[in-house]
Amino acid sequence: MNKKLFGTDGIRGTVNESYLTADTALKLGIAAGKVFTRGPHIHRVVIGKDTRVSGYMLETALTSGFTSVGMDVFLFGPIPTPAVAFLTQALRADIGVMITASHNTYEDNGFKLFGPDGYKLSDEKELEIENLMLSEDLLNFPRSEYIGRAKRIDDAQARYIEYAKRSFPKDKTLENIKIVLDCANGASYKVAPETFWELGAQVTVIGNQPNGKNINLNCGSTNTDLLKKTVIEKSADIGIALDGDADRMIVVDEKGKEVDGNLLFASIIKNLSDRDMIGNKSVASTIMANFALEKYLSSIGINLIRTNVGDRHLVKSMRENDLLIGGEPSGHIVMRNFGTTGDGLIASLQVLSMMTYEDKPISELTDLFEPYPQKNISVSIKNKNPLNDPIVKKVIKEQELSLANNGRIIVRESGTEPIIRVMVESKKKALINDICEIIVSTIEKSVNTNN
Repeated sequence: MNKKLFGTDGIRGTVNESYLTADTALKLGIAAGKVFTRGPHIHRVVIGKDTRVSGYMLETALTSGFTSVGMDVFLFGPIPTPAVAFLTQALRADIGVMITASHNTYEDNGFKLFGPDGYKLSDEKELEIENLMLSEDLLNFPRSEYIGRAKRIDDAQARYIEYAKRSFPKDKTLENIKIVLDCANGASYKVAPETFWELGAQVTVIGNQPNGKNINLNCGSTNTDLLKKTVIEKSADIGIALDGDADRMIVVDEKGKEVDGNLLFASIIKNLSDRDMIGNKSVASTIMANFALEKYLSSIGINLIRTNVGDRHLVKSMRENDLLIGGEPSGHIVMRNFGTTGDGLIASLQVLSMMTYEDKPISELTDLFEPYPQKNISVSIKNKNPLNDPIVKKVIKEQELSLANNGRIIVRESGTEPIIRVMVESKKKALINDICEIIVSTIEKSVNTNN
């Protein structure tokens, strides 16, 4: 399936320096509106965004596209991605759109789309929209009497806060828990602090002064230095960092140490398993999950089902296998009892509820196993994918054989950035650097030769 605009998580790019322009937003609104219009009556789309300055431009163009094909547009303003998924269902919308580039810097932006069931669109539906965007039939419009309207929805944030709070145990409270919360100057800067405070926590907030250009800048899930420092200064029990659109989170323990995502995921699963809340005793994670995680889960009677990278693939597997929880080491955690997509705020509440049930510090709760040593390197690429190069394939195969059964190698093209991601994991730490260097240098040579 060859998609030109959609990647592993919607459409993303550098604004006005790629296909990510107001014109693309307009065409997306027209095409998606047509695909999700069934019958001559007015339909409904909900639109949220993060705090990037380009959001104003893209929101306006997107709204024009949707209204032109007969959709009423409900505008939420800055709100997390999972809130858009929830409100697409709650407001009986035909489609939901989040304008965001997640953890990327402000120069980038993009679109994440949700169907009327609150789930991200399938590859087939994305391709249908993309083909229409690029076709001559795009500009066939309905009669003027069917043009839609647009309006702001003032209570969207309050609705989401109440929805998120419902995921926290009714018999528990966050009283006496001191939290440092980093909102990444992003979409959660209003809803996340309010949610924790209403549940009783003592909250110190950083990364909550967005100016359109400081989203994810030295803050949030991609840079936890300030969070670690503040946790120590405030003698906090836990630090929580969300990313730009708040669909994932990172935890810093009371000692100021960032918790490995594999350990955090395992601790949540253990707590839920102890409370008999895992269902069929299986969970999902991606190919990037540490092998030590898989071994640990097996030791407590939990089966791990692996998927391709991306919470869309994760959720697809969860639905197919009737799983209640899935997660990625990067901090995307999906709780199907509470939502249809990764939700950093709700995942944080699961961690906090675990602390209230166990009455132990987060460092102790996440001290479950020693992850295998792992090294990740990103290689910038230009126009041609070096993974199609026979020499690159041969070198990767040779290095996989050299590891035997003592580790894993994953080399993949990013679906959101022009890079190749190389991951080497092994019990034998000494091998990792050498193998990474061989693979990366081969990829770089291929890129330079082919371009």
